[in-house]
Order: sequence, then C-alpha cells, then structure tokens
Amino acid sequence: MCATRCSGSLAVRYGTMRDNVINLQVVLANGDVVKTASRARKSAAGYDLTRLLIGSEGTLGVITQVTLRLQKIPESNVVAMCNFPTIKDAADVAIATMHSGIQVSRVELLDEVQVHAINIANGKDLPEFPTLMFELVGTEAYAREQTLRVQNISKEHHGFDFVFVETPEEKEKLWKMRKEALWANLALEPECEAMTTDVCVPLSHLAEVIARSKAEIDSSPLTCPVIAHAGDGNFHTVILFNPEKEEHRQEAERLNKFMVDAALLLEGTCTGEHGVGTGKMKGNPSSYTI
Repeated sequence: MCATRCSGSLAVRYGTMRDNVINLQVVLANGDVVKTASRARKSAAGYDLTRLLIGSEGTLGVITQVTLRLQKIPESNVVAMCNFPTIKDAADVAIATMHSGIQVSRVELLDEVQVHAINIANGKDLPEFPTLMFELVGTEAYAREQTLRVQNISKEHHGFDFVFVETPEEKEKLWKMRKEALWANLALEPECEAMTTDVCVPLSHLAEVIARSKAEIDSSPLTCPVIAHAGDGNFHTVILFNPEKEEHRQEAERLNKFMVDAALLLEGTCTGEHGVGTGKMKGNPSSYTI
C-alpha cells in the first residue's frame, strides 16, 4: 500500500496513502533502519522523507512499519445510484458533483459491461447502463439534503432510475457488488485472465479520457469492463484476454498503451493507484528525457 502510494474508492474524501501516513520505519539498502518522522502534526525540519518513500516501490528501501492517521467515522451516510444513457453523461455528473462542493466520500462509475458482469455473478437484474454510485456523508439531515442535490444534477445530465438507501444492510449489499467487481469480471469469461490497468487525469478531463478510451475499447474484440473512482479522475479497465492466444495479449497491451497515452496527453498520469512496476515504465514521465 505505501510502496505504490495506492488508494481506493474513499480517496476522494480522505486522500491517498500519502495523506494518511504519519511516519515510516524503513530498512535501507546498506542495512540501516531509519524512522522518517515524528508523530507531530507538522514539521519544517528538513526533507519530507515520509512522502519521498511512499510510492518509491522498493527502490529506496523496504518499509517495515507504518504509523497511520485515524479518521473519524461520519455521523450518517447515504448511498445512491443512478443510470445514464452514455458513459460521458455519467462522467459529467461526477465532475459536476465534485465542483458543486457536495460532501461525498465515494463516487464510483461502472459501465454497462461491468453492470452486466455483476448481474451474471450475483443473479441481479440491474439495468445495464453506465451507472454512478455515490456515498454522501454528514449529519442525517445534511446527507439527505446533499442526496437531493445530486439527484437534481443527475437529471440535468439525462440521469434516470435514481435510487438511494440508508439502512446498513441495503448499503452493504450495494457496496458488496462494487467490491466484488473484479471477480464478477473473471467469471464473465472463465478462460481469460485479467490485465487490470488504471490511469488518472485532472477531474476536468475525466469525461474526455473515458469517452476516448471507451470508443477504442468498444471496437476491440476483447471484453473490457470499465470502473472508475470518478470523484478524483481515476479510472480502471479490466482487460480480459486469453493468455494462450498471442493476438489477445498484444491487443490487451495495445489497449493499455492507448489509455496511458490518452491520459498523458490530457496532463494525467499512467497510474493513479496501481503503481509503475515494470509494466508502465515507458509511461512514467520520470523516464522521459528533455
């Protein structure tokens, strides 16, 4: 988690791993054990070693201990879902919601292929359209008020079938489907493996990069569900390919490169939370020369 500076669906409210680590204990290449910071809330004493090591992917040292920042659980939250005729409409609503100042802790986007996979894996009958899932937080009255604001924004962008739930059991059911999306995708084509890729762009460019990528994906022979942490401009594609077929692997790598290139052209990054590793070294801006 720390080594790749990863995050998840709650990053839109609480930030990435970088924002939730107070200090680290690290073993350096020469065997020295160092602690990167104290527990003070802030410090101006020298280099910010904690932030330097988070996301370094093992190149600077091995992280052996982490001190985390605790977050208060909100008093109340509401989970809402809405369908849209196109994935661009859904992305536009995610952007408008974030720009409106509404207090959300999650804004998740699923395309129609992902919803289809969830239906098959869970025996559901959800409408197979691009879908947004929201979690709105605050006091009970405030969360409900913000839910109505999101509903109005959705209507302005052709949203339909807007629903929201408030009981713990109903909320857990909805998020369980989202959390198990990867396994639903693998069940969709059991003979295939998944190449999971992610890119991240400034929020203002999210609709454009998703629309470009979706057009390319839809013309591909491979099945590629799209999932996005839409509130912070981060989206994933699960590219399903048969590892026994070389043309499948080449097509998966081509799609991955297309999305990385599209994100970089829009002032984004080759990965929002999965890390660079060896697979995305060519897409990492730090590898460029001037």
